[in-house]
Amino acid sequence: MTNSGQDAIKAFHKFNDAWNDGDVETQISLMHFPHLRLSGNNDFQSFEAANDFRATQIGVPAILKAEGWHHTSTLSIDAVQAGPEKVHLSIRQSRQHKDGTEYNGFDTLWIFTKVDGQWGVQFRSSFLAQTLANW
Repeated sequence: MTNSGQDAIKAFHKFNDAWNDGDVETQISLMHFPHLRLSGNNDFQSFEAANDFRATQIGVPAILKAEGWHHTSTLSIDAVQAGPEKVHLSIRQSRQHKDGTEYNGFDTLWIFTKVDGQWGVQFRSSFLAQTLANW
């Protein structure tokens, strides 16, 4: 695997840790804007700046609690394409209850870009089929 692939995977794990901790500011620090997200059945979200993303996160904890969510585990992650400033990651995610049982597993593609020397996710597309798919 290339160094860029390894760097993008490290950035992804930091993002996922921040997601599990409910740390929106760290998530934002690992994103590049404009940021695009394709979820559900071709539902596009576009975040032009950090505040656009931040505003969508206010209701997320309540939605996750209603799902019985405790954490999201990464079951697999592969850099399927990698260049010096862009990496495509193919990821298998697992939303899990407190006891570790999966209630929603899904595949997702994240595209990381290197801007001003920092890796950040700029595009995400997932097959998440749950309430939060359309937030």
